[in-house]
Amino acid sequence: MTSPLIGDQWRKSSYSNGAGGECIEVAAAGAAGVGIRDSKMPRGPHIAVQLDAWDLFVGALRHTGVGGRLEA
Repeated sequence: MTSPLIGDQWRKSSYSNGAGGECIEVAAAGAAGVGIRDSKMPRGPHIAVQLDAWDLFVGALRHTGVGGRLEA
């Protein structure tokens, strides 16, 4: 799916192994922040979050030891 805000530069989570797991893809969304979508449904809907919200989310994952390489 190409979005006027996000385009087609999606990157998969480092936890994605191609076995149909529950993974996300992220893309830079310019001034909108970061786009997030389900890697199993690349043509499905996506959301965009502000950069500060994304930073807090990734920071919380890292702090709890859950995080992978999800930087956008």
